[in-house]
Amino acid sequence: MELHFHKYQGTGNDFVIIDNRQSHFPKNDTNLIARLCDRRFGIGADGLLLLEDDNSADFTMIYYNADGNLGTMCGNGGRCLVSFAHSLGIIKDKTHFTASDGLHEATITGDQVSLMMTDVGKISKKRNAFFLNTGSPHHVQVVKDLTNFDVVKEGRRLRFGVYGEKGSNINFVEQLSENTFMVRTYERGVEDETFSCGTGVTAVALAMYYAEKTSSTEVHVRTKGGDLSVRFTPVQIGYKEVVLQGPASFVYKGTIQW
Repeated sequence: MELHFHKYQGTGNDFVIIDNRQSHFPKNDTNLIARLCDRRFGIGADGLLLLEDDNSADFTMIYYNADGNLGTMCGNGGRCLVSFAHSLGIIKDKTHFTASDGLHEATITGDQVSLMMTDVGKISKKRNAFFLNTGSPHHVQVVKDLTNFDVVKEGRRLRFGVYGEKGSNINFVEQLSENTFMVRTYERGVEDETFSCGTGVTAVALAMYYAEKTSSTEVHVRTKGGDLSVRFTPVQIGYKEVVLQGPASFVYKGTIQW
């Protein structure tokens, strides 16, 4: 059978996107999803997104990691899916959609998509790092000379050695200015470094504010694939009105046999 797909990317974090409003996609076929995401034997992507109908919102987002397993919230994926929904005419410049962590609001202006993330309550301080959940679990650790840091080796060690099989995404951070940081992320489910991670960028911004590395409530984060910004409102316990903003772009579309 032929499968129609679209390819999108948000700061280099790339996704296979499928319009599944007719519920034709075999969502339990882990091997198929992994093959579609494979960069040598499939389309190639960091993950796969399904756009589905929703009775209480404009659409539902279903996200799968590149290994074929159902994932948690994906910030860049959410922004890409908003851009895709806009191209289909499902939404205009504003939308509400549901994801694994609940209801999200987003706006789109040109290639810029601003996505309201989940509120964050607790940030845990570890010996030399922070842990928080921004829709997905994230370890945030400040390092020196990030450009030459072995992200894959150290990320894999922490992902499995500290957080076990269920794991966590691992972010390594270097401060560039008062409110600008560079981040490189090892993503679970991909089991490699990705060019960008939206929930990771969000985690970095909040963790750096919590650590008093910055006093700004709008933080700029540089990834290997481009720049993103995060703005938020600190409250008595945690953060609300957390918005991830950056570009999301169509790459190509096609069909593949499955």
